[in-house]
Amino acid sequence: MINTRARRSARERAVQFLFGQEFTQYAWEDAIEEFWTLCPSRPSVKSYAETLIRGVCAHRKELDRQIAEALDKWSPDRVGYLEWAVVRVALYEMIHVSDVPAAVAMNEAIEVTKRFGADDAPRFVNGVLDRLFHSVTENR
Repeated sequence: MINTRARRSARERAVQFLFGQEFTQYAWEDAIEEFWTLCPSRPSVKSYAETLIRGVCAHRKELDRQIAEALDKWSPDRVGYLEWAVVRVALYEMIHVSDVPAAVAMNEAIEVTKRFGADDAPRFVNGVLDRLFHSVTENR
């Protein structure tokens, strides 16, 4: 079982990778090995990060649709790449990772945003995830 510190690191790596993908548009499978060369990580971190990356990429259309519906007074094109990456990872965990409670996925996303985002980004991410949390928990 992966510990909480390793999961946080894996989420951070997944967000970094997905953020970078927005600029390169390479298939994730073609870019992941170079990413790990540039950002070496422990095997447990790498494994969980790849689970998140694979899942987000496989479910991206579904995730993006749900996120777009949860945007309040925002059009999807106004949302930054970092915020998209963070919310995608959190929503993927909320829906598809059974051993991560939705509230934990939300909290972790906010912490990752605090580390990498602008000062106002955590509040934005929290608002979007709060709306998604209610729709996800109603459908569980």
